[in-house]
Amino acid sequence: MAPSFAVHARRGAAALATAAVLSAAVAPAAFADGSPSPATAPGLYGKKDPQFDGVFRQSLALLAQKATNVAPPKQATDWLAGQQCADGGFAAYRADTAKACDPKAGEFTDQTALAVQGLVAAGGHGDAVKKGLDWLKAHQNEDGGWGMTPGSPSDPNSTSTAIGAYAAAGQDPAKATAKGGKTPYDALIGFQLGCDQKEDERGVFAYPDQKGKLAPNDLATTAAALAALGKGYLVAPAKGGDMPVKPLECADDESAKPKDAPSAGAAAAAYLAAKLDANGGFLRTSMPGTAEGPDAGLTTDAALSLAAGGHLGAADKPLKWLHAETNETADWAKGDPGRLSKLVLAVHAAGANPRDFAGVDLVQQLTATGPKAEASPSSTETKDEKKKDDDTIGIWWIVGIFFVASVGVGFLISGRNKKQQL
Repeated sequence: MAPSFAVHARRGAAALATAAVLSAAVAPAAFADGSPSPATAPGLYGKKDPQFDGVFRQSLALLAQKATNVAPPKQATDWLAGQQCADGGFAAYRADTAKACDPKAGEFTDQTALAVQGLVAAGGHGDAVKKGLDWLKAHQNEDGGWGMTPGSPSDPNSTSTAIGAYAAAGQDPAKATAKGGKTPYDALIGFQLGCDQKEDERGVFAYPDQKGKLAPNDLATTAAALAALGKGYLVAPAKGGDMPVKPLECADDESAKPKDAPSAGAAAAAYLAAKLDANGGFLRTSMPGTAEGPDAGLTTDAALSLAAGGHLGAADKPLKWLHAETNETADWAKGDPGRLSKLVLAVHAAGANPRDFAGVDLVQQLTATGPKAEASPSSTETKDEKKKDDDTIGIWWIVGIFFVASVGVGFLISGRNKKQQL
């Protein structure tokens, strides 16, 4: 039997640079400041219109470069820092940064939280990071979570992204309590379904619809599974052996459900692993109103979350599915910095080398979408290291996106007006 992806991933880990821990979340649909947006902007990664995902894709690119020891160009980090509003929040994109932001309509939790993660990874922007965290704190709901915009009800995706921001900045998310003492994890766990659900839905996270009813959602689950680990998008490569998933134990207690973050993350991972098994290695789209079918971005998110929890055996299936769908995955991510970044981050989390997957250099493809970057000395491979990497499985284009849309953070929020283009 051929070695699993996880085994090969561990062999290739020596060729990877050490990366900071990051959490996973999903980005919500967002709106720009209403100004015309150019197809390109100096320092910005990607050529597509940045109106809905400029900050999001830029942040992911900086995280992916950190994971692979590529020094980001100053122009790129300055572009992201320059998008910050005076109060510390971020919009999806500001065409005119001289124009004041609208704190009631133009700033978003997901963009702010992911920008914090990106700026932490880039380094040198401590003041901007502090202002971003202060903005998150100022707009935290009483239940301990966050909604897409200030004042909106908490949802699992925005709460997950915010948890990742605190974790990336080296702060314990559990200590980011609301006025009443509720923590972000209190809010997050509240969206998880337990033993009173159908067996194949136990452990899934749900997204509240317009009436507040919780509907099981795979996008919310991939985000929450990562956040429950206290991590953001940038995840250090897994070490040690495979950690099998552990389904939620119900026995005769139909009211049972996870009561803390670690158990919530474990139950979510078990749900994802079972869902991937049932589908043959992929997840289907969670976006309402779209044709049902395999979702490469969501599948990538699942692989990242499972690898982050050390469930390398379970992460094999989505990675292998993406590998088998080489042409489709290549088309999905081609020229898209958000999607390429998610792939890089997922491969990195699995312990493999994003610079050589079936002969494809994902890192080079990513850097080619933005301003020229310089590799740091520690990212240079020796011939011996390259030979070791040649032994690793070539899993091409793996994993990727956030929601709203093209980048892969796929976010399925019925209340979000646009998909994030990752």
